[in-house]
Amino acid sequence: MTWTPTEEQLAVVTAATSSPDNLLVSALAGAAKTSTLILLAEALPDVEILALAFNKKIATEMQDRLPSNCTAKTLNGLGHSTWQNAIGRRPAIDKDKGYKIFDELMQQLPAATRRRVHEGTGMGELMRLVAFGKQCGFIPTGHFEKGKRLLSTEEFFAHIDAKLDDVEIELIIEATLESLRQGMKGQLDFDDQILLPTLFHGAFPRYPLVLVDEAQDLSALNHATLRKLVGTRRLIAVGDSRQAIYGFRGAHEDSMAKLGEDFNMRELILSTSFRCPEAIVEHARWRAPHMKSAKPGGEVHTLSLWSSADVPDHAFILCRNNAPLFHTALRLLAAGRHVELSNGDVAKQLLKVMQKFGDRNMPQMEVYAAIDSWAEKEKAKVKARAHGTIDDKVECMRLFAGQGDDLGGALGYINHLINSSGTIKLLTVHKSKGLEADDIFLLDEDLIGDKDQEPNLRYVAITRAKQRLTYIYTKEYEI
Repeated sequence: MTWTPTEEQLAVVTAATSSPDNLLVSALAGAAKTSTLILLAEALPDVEILALAFNKKIATEMQDRLPSNCTAKTLNGLGHSTWQNAIGRRPAIDKDKGYKIFDELMQQLPAATRRRVHEGTGMGELMRLVAFGKQCGFIPTGHFEKGKRLLSTEEFFAHIDAKLDDVEIELIIEATLESLRQGMKGQLDFDDQILLPTLFHGAFPRYPLVLVDEAQDLSALNHATLRKLVGTRRLIAVGDSRQAIYGFRGAHEDSMAKLGEDFNMRELILSTSFRCPEAIVEHARWRAPHMKSAKPGGEVHTLSLWSSADVPDHAFILCRNNAPLFHTALRLLAAGRHVELSNGDVAKQLLKVMQKFGDRNMPQMEVYAAIDSWAEKEKAKVKARAHGTIDDKVECMRLFAGQGDDLGGALGYINHLINSSGTIKLLTVHKSKGLEADDIFLLDEDLIGDKDQEPNLRYVAITRAKQRLTYIYTKEYEI
């Protein structure tokens, strides 16, 4: 070991080795939680340990760094092998399973009804809602009664933002049921890998100790998985409740507190950031008053006016919304800078939307009208609380429409952005989670609100900075 652990890290190791308590470790941004987990595992060489990570890349990295008594897996990987044992054969993964089920159900509808569904919520959104339902542990009421459902039919449809008619509701229910039937026979998609062994008859392997990373991002279904997996054995979870920003996609909004309550966990703290220097840490204390830094120095600035020359190579530009990022990307490209959009998936979605507006020769003013018409229809499909996402997309599309004389010009600019690569990275704060850079530019920080998980977004953005944090605003850019 080439570094000296902090007293807090040693306290975690001592707690893990001197008592059988379940532990909940609150690790602030950059507090070397992975290194702490390695220390902990090395101090328990005779204990068989399962370490759970959120994606394959992190699981692979953990497996490489953890000692030989540890097995690192994703929740999906664990669920897949558990379901294989439950049904007695190797499951097949079909990423197009949801589409195939919906396509068959749609073909059974009268042509007029099918057309109304396509023009209404749309098949793609209905498929997304089925997937979201499975992520939430939704099992339609009156079916699969041996399953331990987390949401009933009434609870699930009250939980979502979409406005649905009776046909659309029935399609979601039938698609969910057919997906479950196929899953029982071994035909899975990625959501099934966790849902089926958790809520049905899968028997998870028993490990004396389970380690969980990023505990603040666990969903209600993930919590159910842990209850079934751990049982009366031991759980040590690490996370930062201040970095809980994924409630919109199903993460439990108070995941760590619920873990602590459900598993009667003893709480410990890792408050020293090895990433953020003193100036950044002081700037983040409004959210984490006990945060400390292991690095001197650091800088926090606000630029009243700024230009492309103020942004060094390898900097990250972060923003709450997509439209200011796209606007800034176009400006930097025009200035001869090389940029890369980490939210290119959003640009691809908008490209597909705008390609349906009409002929590429459609004049610019007609493109603007098509955007407004699209927005009106989209807002009619969802509850008011979801309108903000549509407004952001509208602003993005209007920005693209302004780059050309016709629809073809707008589509060309979107493709240009999608295919751009460079040393300056532009990404939403949500996309920046887990990343870091010497220079972080926070764009239009006033877009970040003060309710729900919005303060966490601000904290995440600030604590990506390894040296300098600079506030900039779209309207204050100098050409």
